[in-house]
Amino acid sequence: MFKLKAFIPALLGLALVAAPAHAAGNLVAVLEAEIVTLDPHFSTAYISRTFGYMVFDTLFAKDTKGDIKPQMVQDWKVSPDGLTYTFTLRDGLKWHDGQPVTAADCVASLRRWGTRSALGRRIFAITASLDPTDAKTFVLTLKEPSGLVIDALGNPVSPVAFMMPERIAKTPGDPRITEIIGSGPFVYSKADHRTGDRMILKKFADYVPRPEPADFLAGGKRVNVDTLEIRVIPDGATAASALQAGEVDFMQYAPFDLLPQLEKNARVKLVNFTGGNMFAGAYRLNAASKPFDDPEIRRVLWKLVDQREVLDALGLDAKYATPCATYFTCGTTYESKAGIEAAAKPSIEAAKAALKATKYAGEPVVVMEANDLEAPRVSAQVLAERLKAAGFNVDLQVMDWASVLARRAKKEGWSVYGVHAGGFDLGSPLTNVMVAFNCADFTGWQCDARITPLMEAFAKAPAEADRMKIAGEIQAVMYDQAPAIPWGQFAQPAAYRATLRGLIPSAIPVFWNVEK
Repeated sequence: MFKLKAFIPALLGLALVAAPAHAAGNLVAVLEAEIVTLDPHFSTAYISRTFGYMVFDTLFAKDTKGDIKPQMVQDWKVSPDGLTYTFTLRDGLKWHDGQPVTAADCVASLRRWGTRSALGRRIFAITASLDPTDAKTFVLTLKEPSGLVIDALGNPVSPVAFMMPERIAKTPGDPRITEIIGSGPFVYSKADHRTGDRMILKKFADYVPRPEPADFLAGGKRVNVDTLEIRVIPDGATAASALQAGEVDFMQYAPFDLLPQLEKNARVKLVNFTGGNMFAGAYRLNAASKPFDDPEIRRVLWKLVDQREVLDALGLDAKYATPCATYFTCGTTYESKAGIEAAAKPSIEAAKAALKATKYAGEPVVVMEANDLEAPRVSAQVLAERLKAAGFNVDLQVMDWASVLARRAKKEGWSVYGVHAGGFDLGSPLTNVMVAFNCADFTGWQCDARITPLMEAFAKAPAEADRMKIAGEIQAVMYDQAPAIPWGQFAQPAAYRATLRGLIPSAIPVFWNVEK
């Protein structure tokens, strides 16, 4: 059965400790991995983003509909020419050290974030100036109009635009910050942090929530517990046992092989996910090396890859997994049907016929199988068998995920590997790794001259409808070039004690609004 492991294999195998009983005001959570990097700008790791949303805050945030709403910002306006954005912070914002949040803090934070984020770099590439005008107001002036400013400031794609005090935000982007002070609803307690054991986050008494109800990452972040205890329990079965025994309140990833047992336990509830809260899987092809340097041969895989077969091989119940033909995450804003007819009705017979029509000369297809991550491992195995059946000369090479990452940075020595990522991260052309780094991407060495101007047009488009149209045009090129082949979307449910109320269903765990 499929059991999703942590994204970073090095985080596995951490010390396990006994789980003591806990008080009603103490919520105990087990997350996907230990939180190692506390600087939310420094790392793209999802676990660092989760920490960021607890301790830090954002100027804007996304709601369940995918709309970007003001968070730390009270009011903002855009000049008629679309070049000048004026932001005013809401009253009552404080840092955890008691100092007021200022516009200068936000300007410094945005500048630091802009050196680390793909979205941030795009915004700052067209920025003429960014300056505070008083304690609560700052102004962003662009060189050219862009429809992405508000979206970038509230987008949950990691690294997120979290705000920090100016003195901390002036730390360059390369070294990590060492002083963890945010303005979010929880305060990081360094004195109570025991590496390999647990982290303690305390309710920030001076946090002023927005007046609206909590809505995903937006709205009023009202904390109803005194402490959030994040326990380190790397083994999923052990964590699930602690959950059922009442020693743990929340588990971010419930093991798939234990779902039937958890579903029958009246004291436990499961949260399934859809849309951007799901993972999306794909096969990444090496466009710089034979045989997949030929787009005609790459396109054979549209006839070959059966998404349902891959998802079934992972042992996923249909309610937790779905085929998805779009590059931009089914159930999100830029989901598109452009070009998807190429992937209709895959079969070995169709792939055989398509391969015979190409110039394939029997070159080895090196399939990299990551043996320490379940989804990449199983997806690679399924693909290898189907490639063989279609007539490809397959060389399946087994290695750990770190070796896959090292190998893919080279133009030779590999042909294809399976991978998966968060749906939010893949949901936009500007953040989807298969698209965003066209002509500069070491994950597949894909370069198509048609995509670059389309990406620029997408970034400049003033209206969402225009961006949706351009996303479809980009996807049509992607289907024509086939630099990557989607193999499906899946969710790994969260599990929690039935005594919790108000838990927000989110693949990015959030613990405001929860009552115990």
